Amino acid sequence: MSSLLTVAMPKGRIFQEAVELLRQAGYPLPPEFEDSRKLIIEIEEAGMRFILAKPMDVPTYVEHGVADVGIAGKDVMLEEERDVYEVLDLKISDCYLAVAGLPEQKEHSVAPKIATKYPNVAAHYFREQGEQVEIIKLNGSIELAPLIGLADRIVDIVSTGRTLKENGLVELEKIREITSRIIVNPASYRMKAGVIDELVKRLSKVVESKEEIK
Repeated sequence: MSSLLTVAMPKGRIFQEAVELLRQAGYPLPPEFEDSRKLIIEIEEAGMRFILAKPMDVPTYVEHGVADVGIAGKDVMLEEERDVYEVLDLKISDCYLAVAGLPEQKEHSVAPKIATKYPNVAAHYFREQGEQVEIIKLNGSIELAPLIGLADRIVDIVSTGRTLKENGLVELEKIREITSRIIVNPASYRMKAGVIDELVKRLSKVVESKEEIK
């Protein structure tokens, strides 16, 4: 097992905010770190090895032990249901899952079609509402589905609501708030408990200080 702590990081907005948190927690990540096109980056002075991945893949890497630790959105955790420990809410990349559709969408007598990147989350939500629906899984451009008649509604992440508005859609129901979390492989937690606990402790202090400022 490598002496470096292997951290799976999602590309995009979460990556940028997580890197800033790590720096504030005292980890010496070089200025050019964000600009690298490498998928695996070792930073000896930080004691870390980073794997840069698609957000949905991060829990998979952590569950299978190729990464000791990962940073993943709660939306991904709910959808993937992986066997990992969720140890800290970083309170970054705030957004929420919501149901949206066209403003004058007529109710259908049959089960409405729901397009989403989150079929498990959507199925669970509508089951709780006692509503029978047909789930259509899409990987991108979810807002397109109601516009072309593929689906009656969508379930997707909403940050500012701008994308919905620009495509003529309205938010119908809020499902739950979403932030990004630190997740840990159970075996890694036993083998590298000291360094993982130190990471969580240092990041917790940064998160708490930010919350106090708000």
